[in-house]
Parts: sequence; C-alpha cells; structure tokens
Amino acid sequence: MADTVTVEKKGTVARIDTSGVYYRQLNARMRELVADGVRKIELISVCGQRYIGTDLSKPVDIKITGTPGNDLGAFMLGPRITVHGNAQDGCGNTMDDGLIVIHGHAGDIIGLSARGGKIFIRDDVGYRAGIHMKEYGEKKPALVIGGTAQDFLGEYMAGGTLVLLGLNLEEGQHHRANFIGTGMHGGVIYIRGSVADYQLGQEVGVAGLKAEDKKLLGGLVGEYAGYFGADAARILDSDFIKIYPRFLRPYGRLYAH
Repeated sequence: MADTVTVEKKGTVARIDTSGVYYRQLNARMRELVADGVRKIELISVCGQRYIGTDLSKPVDIKITGTPGNDLGAFMLGPRITVHGNAQDGCGNTMDDGLIVIHGHAGDIIGLSARGGKIFIRDDVGYRAGIHMKEYGEKKPALVIGGTAQDFLGEYMAGGTLVLLGLNLEEGQHHRANFIGTGMHGGVIYIRGSVADYQLGQEVGVAGLKAEDKKLLGGLVGEYAGYFGADAARILDSDFIKIYPRFLRPYGRLYAH
C-alpha cells in the first residue's frame, strides 16, 4: 500500500490516483480536501477502497472510476457521488442526504437504513436492497434500480420509495426476487412488470397506481433517464404495480404481553 496520497489540485478541483492507496488514508485525505474548500474530487483506479464519501457533510461532487468497496457513501450528508463502474455491498448505508449514481451493478443491502437522499443504479442489485429504509419529516429516501433484484427486496422497509424497473427483463418475464416486502411497515415499492403472489411477503398488499403515485414515479424515472440516457416516456408507458404495507407493526403481537 502507498504511504502517501498524491493529489493533483487546481483551485476547488482535485484528482487522486488511488492505485495502492489504503482506504483510511484515502478517506482522511478526502476529508482534508473538502475542509480546505475543494468541491470536486475525481478518483481514478479505485479498487475496493471502503467508506468513500462516508461522513462528508458538504456538497462536494465525487467522480469515481473503478469499483469502490463496501459502504460507499455511508452516513453521507450532502455530497453527490457518481461511479463509472460497479459498486459493492452497503452502498448508501444510513445515508442522510445526497446523491449516489452507479453506472453499473451494485451488491447487497443497498440503501440499508437510508433516511434521506437518493440512489440510482443503472443495472441489477443483490439481496436485501432497501432493507429498513426509513423516513422522518420531510426526509424521504429514494432507491431506483434499473435492472432487477435478488430476494428480500424492501425487507423491513419503514419509509421511503423503492423503484424496480426491470429494464433487462424479457417481455412477460417475472422479476426474480422472492420475499419482497417481508416485514415492510412503511414506504412504498413500485415495480415495473410483474411478480407472482408467492414472491411477496405476507405483510404487503398490491394495488394499481393513483395520480399521486404516477407523479412520484414519473419524477424518479425522469431522473433515472437523465443520468443513464434512457427513455423516460417509454419506461413509464408500461404496467407498474404498487406494493404497500398492510400493517404498521407486522410483528407487534410477537412482543406484546
């Protein structure tokens, strides 16, 4: 591992070749740069460095080329992260505000306990995407997935909006996730295409879209299309279902005396 982090800095813009740089050194240097007034940071040759963007609380733009490690943007409050590549597990873990855009795939537990901000993923995600997303007051996180997802999508969701577009599915093909919305007690999931009843958790119901749903969905799909060059009108001219929690405390009776 490199002992120092070499930075090319011009005014409020900085560029870092992360080859061989240990994640702790990289993140410490990034915090120093932001505190020093840098507002754009480009990271190249990223390969598994964890916690990039963690705990940053200023509106800095971070461009990443490569594959960042786990917990990208964890506890983040304000920055905008764009990844030209794939992301690993825990992207947006407990993020409070800001934006993460992934031009590729992402791993498991994306948006874990996110309480604000937005995450857009061009392609597929792994297991437990959106697990325990929550909202408070005006803060309502959003997670938009362009492809499909593995099992336990939206598990224990307590708030926010999760959108699954399935743009890589063949016509008539079901999404692959099972146990969708298991333990869900808040928020909403919009799915383009179809899922079978057996794929849903026992705690959720299915409905069509009302006017307010279409407005919310249209805004998020429009953002997705803007980031990835997709056709928003074509995406929205499809069948969507709304998955919602039927109970506020689905497991309350397990703990009641």
